[in-house]
Amino acid sequence: MTLKIRSSTVPSLCRRLPLVGALCMLSFGLTNLTPSLSSSSFKTPWSGFSRQLPSVKGIHSGSGGMEGNSNTVPSVVVYVTVPTKEAGKKLAESIVTEKLAACVNRVPGVESVYQWEGKIQTDSEELLIIKTRESLLEPLEEHVKVNHEYDVPEVIAIPITGGSLQYLEWLKNSTRD
Repeated sequence: MTLKIRSSTVPSLCRRLPLVGALCMLSFGLTNLTPSLSSSSFKTPWSGFSRQLPSVKGIHSGSGGMEGNSNTVPSVVVYVTVPTKEAGKKLAESIVTEKLAACVNRVPGVESVYQWEGKIQTDSEELLIIKTRESLLEPLEEHVKVNHEYDVPEVIAIPITGGSLQYLEWLKNSTRD
């Protein structure tokens, strides 16, 4: 069977694949996507990668190296969608200005399909990927509600269970207590 793809869809598909992969990695982590690859019987360039990442005490607390590190704090990645580039820029800048987050990535070209008021809707949106302290989640959510155009804005938090200690220290130092 030969798969035929219209040439007009290839650039769109190629632009979206890295985003999909990045979101999967953020959402599920490397070991959840490839649990068999972390076994000692099968070695790859990334074998053992997840074992090298210390965990952050917080939403998914457990044993690990970071809860004893006073230079970091339990942290989360928060997803928020916005209707336009201008709305995304305005909201991202206000979040960072208020020190509710250390960093906000703005990802354009997200197409959302959802049900609202009994009808299937499809909208072009921008995705904000917000890195912040777990303790700032509630004030961040309130800030989004007050400054967002939607009646029910998306605010979804995913715990950061490991990563670069230097980055996580910067995250702590770039946000309010």
